[in-house]
Amino acid sequence: MKKHAGFTLTELLIVMVIAAILATIAVPSYREAVRRSDRRAAQSAMMEIANRERQVFVSNRAYQDEDELAFTLPTELEGKYTYTMTVDNDASPPTFTIDFDSVGAQAADGDLSLDSSGVKTPAEKW
Repeated sequence: MKKHAGFTLTELLIVMVIAAILATIAVPSYREAVRRSDRRAAQSAMMEIANRERQVFVSNRAYQDEDELAFTLPTELEGKYTYTMTVDNDASPPTFTIDFDSVGAQAADGDLSLDSSGVKTPAEKW
């Protein structure tokens, strides 16, 4: 009797089923890890904007709006977040709010906000 080398169709199908099961577990976990990583990058960008605003305030006794501040969104956040800044220099004391709105695949993670008093929302995302 000759001995044949190779895999049977049954063995190949079993390996494919195992690979499919692992993929259904791994892909959502990977996507969630990417979302968290993008959220951390957005939070870092928000903190950078807040620090710039505080430096401007020390020098000018007023905050700058997003056009005057000339902040550009980092390339890793393009297509994932858009941001707006609201500045109220007429308030006592002057205030600012930074809002990062999630878009695209990041929309499942939700929006982020940071204000001049350090309040970060939603709290569970920080």
